[in-house]
Amino acid sequence: MRMSPASLPRRALAEFTGTAALVAVIVGSGIRADALSQDIGVRLLANALASAIGLGLLIALIGPLSGAHFNPVVTLSEWWSGRPRRGGRDALAYLAAQLAGAVAGALLAEAMFGRAPGAALATEQRAEPHLLLGEAVATAGLVLVVQGLRRVGRPSLAPVAVAGYIGAAIWFTSSGSFANPAATVGRAFSDSFTGIAPGSVPAFAAAQLTGMLLGMGLAGVLYGTERAAAEPNAADSRRTV
Repeated sequence: MRMSPASLPRRALAEFTGTAALVAVIVGSGIRADALSQDIGVRLLANALASAIGLGLLIALIGPLSGAHFNPVVTLSEWWSGRPRRGGRDALAYLAAQLAGAVAGALLAEAMFGRAPGAALATEQRAEPHLLLGEAVATAGLVLVVQGLRRVGRPSLAPVAVAGYIGAAIWFTSSGSFANPAATVGRAFSDSFTGIAPGSVPAFAAAQLTGMLLGMGLAGVLYGTERAAAEPNAADSRRTV
């Protein structure tokens, strides 16, 4: 049965819930990995697998409601490219929900592991130029995957393709592929394996926005500016990430 289009409040709540759950998975799996192993490779593998699996499941579950953006660069790139056509009000609602959800998810993860939520901000500095380059590359690739799937008429592959890309990018980029300004802000509230010092957040966000523009430009060069022909159904057409 085809779902009726969700109202903006419901879609914003879906974005808040999905972003909170995603950041809780990322931060929580990092805390768990930290506690179970001293091997950095094992910790990174555990965090990458949990993050990719969690992201794929959340996209499949929440995609029919809000498009499952969970990420300001996805929302901004979709709005900038004219999809959906509801204007800036929807984009602003999504951005606010994503930021609030990311902070809530990080604090929830801290609380689940018996750590006082918000008691200690992250101390891991991540502002070195090579890390910022890696973050721009990670974000550009994410935007290319999202826009490419839509332009070739295969948005239903997003749960697998986006999750697979993020899982791979955690390993092949120097930054660990945050690729998400909202999640970056949230991760500043956890002094753990996945944390980022608040002072590094602005530079990381700037690299992510730069990567977004690069990804959009590359998608335009590769696929042109025309949207893909008809998409399978209304639910799939909204499952963009």
